[in-house]
Amino acid sequence: MAFISITEIIDIIIMTLAIGFIFKDWFKKPQEYDYEPLTDYKPNRFINWEDFKFAILVTAPAIILHELGHKFVAMAMGLYATFHAAYTWLGLGVVLKLVGAPFVFFVPAYVAHSAAAMPWQSALIGFAGPGVNLLLFLGSWYILKTAKSLTKTQHVALVLTKRINMFLFIFNMLPIPPFDGWHVYSGLWQTFF
Repeated sequence: MAFISITEIIDIIIMTLAIGFIFKDWFKKPQEYDYEPLTDYKPNRFINWEDFKFAILVTAPAIILHELGHKFVAMAMGLYATFHAAYTWLGLGVVLKLVGAPFVFFVPAYVAHSAAAMPWQSALIGFAGPGVNLLLFLGSWYILKTAKSLTKTQHVALVLTKRINMFLFIFNMLPIPPFDGWHVYSGLWQTFF
């Protein structure tokens, strides 16, 4: 089995572009300079590429690395695992963004693995994604605490990375099907009881 397939790479690229579009107006790149007199006179474009790239920078690693955490832990246990973009959910997210919904809920991707996993393996695979988010949260928190000089953009990116990853960790650890927390807690329950 390949480490990562061409189909998975295409899914990652499409998912990344979709989430950049969905979050481009919520996670805007901060201006390094506080005053820009011509801001109101710039042409209104459908996509501000700087905000689009910044939204990708702060959201995509949390989601991609979360899912790859599931994939690589499953593969380390000898299971077959594949990354998939959740096209229906991504489409829903894009539509909600286009209609200006104040709240957007969608599942950008998932990892499917072979059903031959033991309960303790399912628990570890389930925790791998939120565990990656916890590590990304702790890493960004540590950098914010210890870094002596950060640009405004770097500071905002790290603050958003910290918040997004803590949200994803807590949300995914809820013991509600089909979230990762359900797989963790049910796998542990079946293993010990």
